[in-house]
Amino acid sequence: MAAAAESSSYRIGEVAERVGVTPRTIRYYEELGLLVPIGDRRKGAHRLYDAQSIARLQQLFKLRDLLGLSLETIVTVAEAEEASAAVRDTLASDASEDERLRMLDQAHPLLLRQIELVRQGQRTLARFSQELRTLLRSIEEARAGLTGSRGSP
Repeated sequence: MAAAAESSSYRIGEVAERVGVTPRTIRYYEELGLLVPIGDRRKGAHRLYDAQSIARLQQLFKLRDLLGLSLETIVTVAEAEEASAAVRDTLASDASEDERLRMLDQAHPLLLRQIELVRQGQRTLARFSQELRTLLRSIEEARAGLTGSRGSP
């Protein structure tokens, strides 16, 4: 049983290699509260992560790299995700109506902020797409000018 638990845990260097970053980056994400090692880590013991931690890191890097989100924004998105999960858990539990209302009231502004971040990302991507289309048109026009001039004596 212990061997099965150990085989599903990974040291920080293994996680860094799998995700394609340095161990320092992973420690920084921990400092920001974006990633938590599994289990209790005694002083001097290795940080251990599970497959879920690796998947979370990959998701965070997608947000950073594909959408160009800052780490501050990623922290906000992560907080909203955690609030959403807490709301789902609370609504599925035997919590009182007051507790459910409190959770919904807490999640509402976080989700509004997340929607605004998505909209900002969409606007940024739309501007980038327009810049690329403009560059492509310039290249096509320059190419057409060069290939058109070949046919002339």
